Amino acid sequence: MPLTRAQPAPGPEAKETVAPAVDLVLGASACCLACVFTNPLEVVKTRLQLQGELQARGTYPRHYRGFVASVVAVARADGLCGLQKGLAAGLLYQGLMNGVRFYCYSLACQAGLAQQPGGTVVAGAVAGALGAFVGSPAYLVKTQLQAQTVAAMAVGHQHPHQNVLDALGTIWRQRGLAGLWQGVGGAVPRVMVGSAAQLATFASAKAWVQEQQWLPEDSWLVALAGGMVSSVAVVTVMTPFDVASTRLYNQPVDGAGRGQLYGGLADCLVKIWRQEGPLALYKGLGPTYLRLGPHTILSMLFWDELRKLAGRAQHQGS
Repeated sequence: MPLTRAQPAPGPEAKETVAPAVDLVLGASACCLACVFTNPLEVVKTRLQLQGELQARGTYPRHYRGFVASVVAVARADGLCGLQKGLAAGLLYQGLMNGVRFYCYSLACQAGLAQQPGGTVVAGAVAGALGAFVGSPAYLVKTQLQAQTVAAMAVGHQHPHQNVLDALGTIWRQRGLAGLWQGVGGAVPRVMVGSAAQLATFASAKAWVQEQQWLPEDSWLVALAGGMVSSVAVVTVMTPFDVASTRLYNQPVDGAGRGQLYGGLADCLVKIWRQEGPLALYKGLGPTYLRLGPHTILSMLFWDELRKLAGRAQHQGS
């Protein structure tokens, strides 16, 4: 049974159908494409979130100060290529996480869940949780690679990985399969709230813009407007979980695979609040928005446009 997009507007676009398997490919492709452009912002965000870990403000050197200065600092320490650290792992994560996320969300829409009150939020949260679990090993490696830098500029624990395959192999040999899912307890809530906010607000904002008839119904600007609204919602609710997730993924572990700094998501959030202050939960907010904003806008725009093309091709072939 084909999938009809939730909340279709009147007109030819309402007749387009896209199968969930197609949404899997389109969603993964769109987010991977967006990742290429936004990965440098992810590097800066990771460094800012790890800076001053469990230290009171003013008691540690601040190597990274704001977005522009941080970009310059990374480029000086690691070269221009350093701004694309962890890109391969980031692409792997985006492909795995978003492929699963968009596929599950598409299935939920197909089942009619999106038409129920609060259905888009529930569908987005569940789809995000499943995607985060599947993509967690890739995010683990991405975080640890992006934290790597020269000793004078180092923040957080430094993991001596050479590349993605070396990191996965080292973690597997030292801690087994379970070690690859270190930090998943922080990743699942992070993506659940972000995915629910993104998918729900994108669908609602896009439908509202279409109803106002400010723009041509099939214009890419409609998807752009929906993505801009989504990005604000995502950053607002997701940043504290994002900070905690970065810390959980990057922390050193003992021989039994237990974190040496945090016992889990709740323990991490409490320690950050108590030792660094509540504002520390929004560390790297600027780069987080500059990264999540364009990433949300680009990924949702690419996804929406690719769905239109796929729907038209599918309709013409039938």
